[in-house]
Amino acid sequence: MSRVVLVTGACGGIGRALCKRFHEAGDTVLALDRDEAGVQALADEFGALRLEALAADVSDPVALEDAVARAVAARGPVEVAVANAGAALGTTLAHTDAASWRRDIDLNLNGTYYTVEAVRRSMIERGRGALVLIGSVNGLTALGHPAYSAAKAGLVNYTKALAMELGPHGIRANIVCPGTVKTPAWHARVTQHPKIFEELKKWYPLGDVATPEDIADAVQFLASPQARVITGVALPVDAGLMAGNRLMANELTLDPF
Repeated sequence: MSRVVLVTGACGGIGRALCKRFHEAGDTVLALDRDEAGVQALADEFGALRLEALAADVSDPVALEDAVARAVAARGPVEVAVANAGAALGTTLAHTDAASWRRDIDLNLNGTYYTVEAVRRSMIERGRGALVLIGSVNGLTALGHPAYSAAKAGLVNYTKALAMELGPHGIRANIVCPGTVKTPAWHARVTQHPKIFEELKKWYPLGDVATPEDIADAVQFLASPQARVITGVALPVDAGLMAGNRLMANELTLDPF
């Protein structure tokens, strides 16, 4: 394929895997991140011929629209947009204040809205497009980080609204909801507790956690022609975490499996 693909949060573990996957597929990638040096390093690594480095914070709609508009003028209209930028601050309600709540909502919910708005009108004009939002299993049930989780839950309903309203214009919208993913964002927790991934695996029916490449595979499929009639879907990519609580089921049934 040869499309123009926008990826936000391009410098994170999942963002980098997304850029690599679409780049390897022959697409032109607009790699956007607030880390200007980081996205420039991506362009240097992958080659500026098919990877355009964009520096902007998705929670700043003016800067975001400006960066995307400049890239579109040089590279052509965005055909696929992956709203990946996100992060979590307050771990619990006790550690959440008004400032951290606003930051989590601005980045994870509002930033995704601004990302979609930067490409929505041109997709409507062209009569086609694919939007893939990166949510979280935190948006499907309570797993800590309440403000982040509230934002991700909002994205699930927002995705359905996009699918319903933009479908008549040939635009599909889906959301991928990862569970635990082995990314650099876990570095501090791994440093503090080196066995954390091994201990988390017991909650996952498949006995493993995802890699950034696993998430990129799901996103690439949803953005592809093979998913042409798939829209409005919230897809957990979580090694079975949302399928049910195996440990609790064992205790309830007294019949371990």
